[in-house]
Amino acid sequence: MDRLSAVDPFARPPCPGCSSYLVEPYIKCSQCGPPPLLLCLQCFAQGLELRSHRSEHSYEIVTTDFPVLDIGWTAQEEMTLLEAVLDCGLGNWQDVANQMRRKSKEECEWHYMERYINNPHFASPAAGTGPSDRAEATAVAAPVAFQACEDPPRPGLDSAVAREMAGYMPARSDFCQEFDNYAEWDLRDIDFVEDDSDVLRALKMAVVEIYHSRLKERQRRKKIVRDYGLINLRKFQVLERQNSKEVRDLSEAIRPFAKTMKPLEMDMLIESYALECELRKDVQRLQDYRVCGVTTFRGARVYERLLVRREEEKLRRTVLQDVMQYVQDPNACQQWLQRQAALDAGRNPGGPIIPSLGRRNAPPLDLTGLPGTERLNEQEKELCQAVRLVPEAYLEYRGALAAESRKLGGLRLAQARALIKIDVNKTRKLYDFLLREGYISKVV
Repeated sequence: MDRLSAVDPFARPPCPGCSSYLVEPYIKCSQCGPPPLLLCLQCFAQGLELRSHRSEHSYEIVTTDFPVLDIGWTAQEEMTLLEAVLDCGLGNWQDVANQMRRKSKEECEWHYMERYINNPHFASPAAGTGPSDRAEATAVAAPVAFQACEDPPRPGLDSAVAREMAGYMPARSDFCQEFDNYAEWDLRDIDFVEDDSDVLRALKMAVVEIYHSRLKERQRRKKIVRDYGLINLRKFQVLERQNSKEVRDLSEAIRPFAKTMKPLEMDMLIESYALECELRKDVQRLQDYRVCGVTTFRGARVYERLLVRREEEKLRRTVLQDVMQYVQDPNACQQWLQRQAALDAGRNPGGPIIPSLGRRNAPPLDLTGLPGTERLNEQEKELCQAVRLVPEAYLEYRGALAAESRKLGGLRLAQARALIKIDVNKTRKLYDFLLREGYISKVV
């Protein structure tokens, strides 16, 4: 039974007896040729004889209706699947299933990935040359299958995140441009035919083996991207932040040496250190129990409950100490009383105590080194310190108010406020001081 046949029936020569296109299964004479003599079943059943062909010649049945790699997949379906993947591209399983017609996209994806990609014993073209060649071909390590990381980001085409992802397409679990993207060009013109000489066939097989090595390098790089989380870097960082501070410090310290370790070894080292930190905490907790006289696990549970109650008592005392600084504030005292009543009743005391927002007096102004201080007397210095006026400004305001008072024969407070544009409280204090010292007079 011949297991090699073209997929397209129109590519075969017609039956020489009835001139009809050959449809599987059909007959191939084993003694006639080249070119081989192909007959349809009707002509073969009638014992057709042509030229040197005789009906008693040995023959082969040519068909693709037999399983090759899987019971549910015939050879014809295997060739159709490979042609569909070549036409539609790896990952477009819905289009591949449309060409298959009898298989769903899930079946096509599973069969292709399991039988052609992840199958370590898949037969290469060298498998048909002999037992030694098959053993040598199967001894080659299988290519590493690439799988997308969980929940990859899906940014816009022109965004900064998309450029950082190096052309990764999450919907297809692949890159828009592969490493060594033109590796397939060396195979586009290679065709294995029966008339090839041994040297030519060996040369073609060498080209195929070179192509396999380039594919393995491509898959190796994808595996590095997958194992080290280089696509979804943000999720990797979120997982790192869930560790304790000691584990994060260790990860940061040994990061330069990560390239000398395998991903699994790196994770095992970090996890073992995290376990060591947890054990140290447990040992410290047991030592604290022993210092406090706790020798049983039941006593440890009682100790933990009493410790929580002690912390609550400290919180109550802390609330009392906090409210003591607002003892002159009636509003703060009322809040503290309500908070204490809530604690005694076993309810949530609510938020912190908020004191009344009263305005605090500013500290006196330091006149040391300010220009014009030597021209002031002691009373004027005290006024400038209390009102927080620099000496030069005070002298300017005093001269302006005194000149206006002499001009008008007296000065009112409203006129003084209109004359100098400063805070009204400062103007009132300055007006009263100048009036008391006799620099200005009041309108009669």
